[in-house]
Amino acid sequence: MSLDWLSAPCVQPDTELADAARAHQLQLTKPPGSLGMLEAVAVQLASLQRTAQPALDRVWISVFAADHGVAEEGVSAFPQVVTGEMVRNFATGGAAISVLARSLDAKLDVVNLGTVNDPGEIPGVRRAIIAPSTANFCRGPAMNEAQLEAALAAGADRVRAAQKADAQLFIGGEMGIANTTSAAALASALLEEPPSCLAGAGTGLNAAGIQHKVTVLERALELHATANNALEQLRCLGGFEIAALVGAYVAASQAGIPLLVDGFISTTAALAAVTIQPEVRAWLLFSHRSKEHGHARVLRALQAEPLIDLGMRLGEASGAATAVPLLRLACALHNGMATFEQAGVSNVD
Repeated sequence: MSLDWLSAPCVQPDTELADAARAHQLQLTKPPGSLGMLEAVAVQLASLQRTAQPALDRVWISVFAADHGVAEEGVSAFPQVVTGEMVRNFATGGAAISVLARSLDAKLDVVNLGTVNDPGEIPGVRRAIIAPSTANFCRGPAMNEAQLEAALAAGADRVRAAQKADAQLFIGGEMGIANTTSAAALASALLEEPPSCLAGAGTGLNAAGIQHKVTVLERALELHATANNALEQLRCLGGFEIAALVGAYVAASQAGIPLLVDGFISTTAALAAVTIQPEVRAWLLFSHRSKEHGHARVLRALQAEPLIDLGMRLGEASGAATAVPLLRLACALHNGMATFEQAGVSNVD
């Protein structure tokens, strides 16, 4: 398998429809710009969906689960068995993202890429096992080349499924004990910044635990200092689920499906995807500002302004799912408000 597909061109947003959508917003019965980001995202969706009337009736959510070898360094407040247990919880409807997906009438697609505590065959869970876990990146690369290719391909595969279902929006989520450590390592490498700027509490570490995480990250970054491009940094420091998100973001942009990005881990995957294929950036909408320490820094690197800030840090695509009603309202306002002429209301001179 080759990774050449990652550099294939993405669909170009329709700039004429974007201009038309902006002009339409100026004719609606409100002061220009008074609906703030709701106006901007409606324009962006019109451009990406190539329609004068954007809509988000069909939302696809893929949650990728995988374990991390670096967990053996004691960087998480939760035991590693939780990853496999949560896969079952997703499928049986008890997780936060399960509840949110039901309330949104969205498709929830759960993908097990490899867990130490393997829950086995579960109805509603797609098994795409690469290995029980990545390797401990404090001792060597997290993935070999074949594993990286498989993880990236797993993300692209779910985009193809979403495309077949005529999805109007793709959301990627993740689950994996110690994956905030992996995301912090990858973000540090991509941004060439110290891990103290990116490492946070994750599942609930105290100050001492965060400092230990930083020390672990410093060891890993020193070990992999020669990884000098985004793909190598992803291979050496990432996780199966993070790589799957990267693959999904690139594939969705190539397929012309808008993307709604979740929190710190998903945004770090988005940063990697944009670094690998810059055209991906146009297809990204950003849902929320996570409470996880490094998220604001990664958002700034992408020049991204998220829709909401609720102090969330769960992952699972929960922040993105929470923002979907706002996007739907943005579309409803864009499509349903009267123009000044239609309402017989005087416009500004």
